[in-house]
Amino acid sequence: MGETTGFLKWGRSGPTRRPVELRLKDWKEVYEPFDSEILKSQAGRCMDCGIPFCNNGCPLGNLIPDWNDLVYREHWQDAIERLHATNNFPEFTGRLCPAPCESACVLGINQDPVNIKQVEVSIIDRAWAEGWVTPQIPSLQTGKRIAVIGSGPAGLATAQQLTRAGHSVVVLERADRIGGLLRYGIPEFKMEKSHLDRRLEQMREEGTEFRTNADVGGSVDMEILRASHDAIVLACGATSWRDLPIPGRELHGVHQAMEYLPIANKVQEGDALTYDIDAKGKNVVIIGGGDTGADCLGTALRQGAKQVIQLEIMPRPPETRSAGNPWPQYNMVYRTSSAHEEGGERIFSVNTERFVDDGNGNVRALLIHEVEMVDGRFLKKEGTDSEIPADLVFLAMGFVGPDKGSWLDQLGVNLDERGNIARDNEYQTNVPGVFVAGDMGRGQSLIVWAIAEGRACAAGVDSYLMGETSLPSPILPAARPLM
Repeated sequence: MGETTGFLKWGRSGPTRRPVELRLKDWKEVYEPFDSEILKSQAGRCMDCGIPFCNNGCPLGNLIPDWNDLVYREHWQDAIERLHATNNFPEFTGRLCPAPCESACVLGINQDPVNIKQVEVSIIDRAWAEGWVTPQIPSLQTGKRIAVIGSGPAGLATAQQLTRAGHSVVVLERADRIGGLLRYGIPEFKMEKSHLDRRLEQMREEGTEFRTNADVGGSVDMEILRASHDAIVLACGATSWRDLPIPGRELHGVHQAMEYLPIANKVQEGDALTYDIDAKGKNVVIIGGGDTGADCLGTALRQGAKQVIQLEIMPRPPETRSAGNPWPQYNMVYRTSSAHEEGGERIFSVNTERFVDDGNGNVRALLIHEVEMVDGRFLKKEGTDSEIPADLVFLAMGFVGPDKGSWLDQLGVNLDERGNIARDNEYQTNVPGVFVAGDMGRGQSLIVWAIAEGRACAAGVDSYLMGETSLPSPILPAARPLM
């Protein structure tokens, strides 16, 4: 390593977030630029640990010690080559991934881990600024045609890899813009869409074709699609959201998070002038304590919400690792996102019993009570009933699998025991020539898993079409067997 004792000389340092009062006035990303000299020392904290568990902690198998060392030595072009060797879209993961690599960092056993995520995003941002990210146009064309359904990170990674292998690839997206959850699920303040747009332009120049408003099973006939392509890749994500079927669910003002977040992004894109669901001046309650809930929180605060409360049925995580959560597992500790820093209140260990009607069909409040976990079940604590005001309620409780549409039934793919699409270790379904990548087969997961699965699926498709493949593929756990 460039500085073998760097972890003894320098502590962990991260980027500064813009002042809350300023960033709530716009939708720009929340972080200030990171000083290059400080970044060099942060990369220099990467120790010569012998066995880099960070590589295994990252589903993509990112060559983290390699590019940390190269950044420390200021070999930036070599660093982006190593980074791109395993990750198609480090500008996405560097902003959105919760960094399981850092939880697996050897230094993290008894110190703050290396700030891997900041080094990653700094490498790719500099590479774009210097013009080092250019189209990789294949020298030969195979004549094989592939349709990728879905343009989220899994679909985009699959498409880019297959295009670079010389296949003719079209990406079909039912929405009006390409990007899936990257476009309409991730708020602008977490990732400005210019990062997505310039990567899509690179893919277009490489030869990938994109079609929007392409509703498979509707405007796009599945039988015609299969007949005109040599392989189909399903990458539509786990878009079936978890609902809360309690009294009052039908009241006006109770919405799913993914009915709310896309609207704000459409306004930022200039595709809408006003918010169909607007939190301005309202009491907002978010049910669900994960990232989607935090996205709703930051969005509501920027719209000018009067009050925002985020509810979570799970207990508050500990400040430090518990005995049952040892290194190098992902560190399940209490975290504060940029949105939580901006305002709102978080309440743990509570359950919503019903939504309260204002008498005119609108939600007025939530009746909640505290819970405790006994033998793996949440039990109500008697005498803890309370009511909190709510003009808007957002359900952010995760997703339960892919949408089950008529076109999936028509296609005849099998489902696994969790309701996801079953596939073999080459990511092929029970239908020959039909593959699945990302959350549609894995279930709700991280962006880094989506990209890893997209790369692995691409290798499976290439091998199916050509008899062999030279596409790199992450070493992922075996897929669940076909049913």
